[in-house]
Amino acid sequence: MGRPNAFDGMMHEFCANLNWCGGVEDRAPLHVSDFIPDTGPVSADQFAGWLIMAEGLDPDRFSASERSQLKTVFVKHMGTDVVDASKLRSGHHGV
Repeated sequence: MGRPNAFDGMMHEFCANLNWCGGVEDRAPLHVSDFIPDTGPVSADQFAGWLIMAEGLDPDRFSASERSQLKTVFVKHMGTDVVDASKLRSGHHGV
């Protein structure tokens, strides 16, 4: 089993503390990781939108203030507002 990384800490805060855990669409579980590309830059704003979409919600219905709260958590854990998508993977093997 691997060691937790920054992404794991961020996802713990989003899910356990803020209740952004993902949802169900067409009877299939949906998680923010389903939206993350294999490579390329990912901004805190993009990630916030994907987090909202993973809940089955429309990101356009969220205010800038609400999105800002999500982006703040991203920057807190990832250390910057843009990271390569490869950094958005769990440190736990098989997760």
